[in-house]
Amino acid sequence: MKIVFMGTPDFAAAALRALIRAGHEITAVVTQPDKPKGRSKEPVPSPVKVCAVENGIPVLQPKRIKRPEATAELRGYAADVYIVAAFGQILSQEILDIPPLGSLNIHASLLPKYRGASPIQHAIIDGEERTGITIMQMDAGIDTGDMLYRKETAVLPQDNYETLHDRLAALGGEAIVEALALLEQGKLEPVKQDEGLSCYAPLIGKEMGEIDFTREAAAIDRQIRGMTPWPSAFTGYRGKQLKIWRAEPTVTENVYGRVPGEILRTDRDCITVAAGQGALRIYELQLAGKKRMAAHDFLLGVKMQPGEVLGGV
Repeated sequence: MKIVFMGTPDFAAAALRALIRAGHEITAVVTQPDKPKGRSKEPVPSPVKVCAVENGIPVLQPKRIKRPEATAELRGYAADVYIVAAFGQILSQEILDIPPLGSLNIHASLLPKYRGASPIQHAIIDGEERTGITIMQMDAGIDTGDMLYRKETAVLPQDNYETLHDRLAALGGEAIVEALALLEQGKLEPVKQDEGLSCYAPLIGKEMGEIDFTREAAAIDRQIRGMTPWPSAFTGYRGKQLKIWRAEPTVTENVYGRVPGEILRTDRDCITVAAGQGALRIYELQLAGKKRMAAHDFLLGVKMQPGEVLGGV
């Protein structure tokens, strides 16, 4: 099939590589403009652009894909279908209707749950046991089009955003290749989304990482995992920001009469902190201005005391 691929981050690059391996002809790639990064502020290409350049594929980087000149340029590249994955811009219905087979989206949730920009993080934070990839026929709404193909995976108790993202990225590549094979055979059956089951996954912001220790320990653990590695979950300690990178909940600790956020004890490999229900065992953390480190190494340099309370920044 001739494909114009639209995407930007690593999640999308995994799908692009899968399509190339499967032998599809990628006539053009559309991705976001290079963005300045680091202290030098040098423009850095997106992972999708890097993949496209490595494979000799023409790259389009419009600031606004819906501008007439950008749409006109897009029409110059032959395509049976457009494939979209985490592109980062909203497409007009005019663009969606250009290819004869329409435009397909690779979405990282089991629609209609978790429409929107951050489905992977919210699935972890909300305690979902399963998630997956939905291949969807795009329409003018936000992730509201007919579902064409799905693949599922478990959300593991140890999964954080990074591990689940990487698994879903690989699954997205598998799903789009399999879906296109069925599309060529005329075997894809569109299924309407049940609006009664829909929910939205808004963009994750840094402020969402602040830990409220009055919540139950299991919910705090899910928040930490959903925020790792970005934007990270954090609290305060002695007036400085303290990032929590890895922890686990426990219900065996007696927290009766304890203040949420109170340090119950420090052991060789973890720091145990009271929560609203249960306690949190912290195994990896980072104080502002310091490196990320295991609790054992952290405690060699920072003398935490039982009775101190985490919270505030």
